[in-house]
Amino acid sequence: MPKSIAVVSTEHASRYLQQLCKHWSHKFAVEFSSVRGQIDLGEGRIVHMTADDSALTVEVEAGDLLRLEQVVADHIARFAFREELEFDWAPAD
Repeated sequence: MPKSIAVVSTEHASRYLQQLCKHWSHKFAVEFSSVRGQIDLGEGRIVHMTADDSALTVEVEAGDLLRLEQVVADHIARFAFREELEFDWAPAD
């Protein structure tokens, strides 16, 4: 399955990781801590996230990467309404 990754600069990475995981935990299989998260959206679509003091790293895996990249970025941007986040997606190994 194709993968892409974005490293998003923010001091609130852990907060956004946890918010997205909690938001989707009602519909999907989710595992998370304050520094790591995984969301299994089914049909081979998976979101992996890691948080540190300066960035949120998001890796998506899906047949339709562009769609999942946009959905994830849009959701996180809603949580981060006080700051402008940049998602520069690149192919992941």
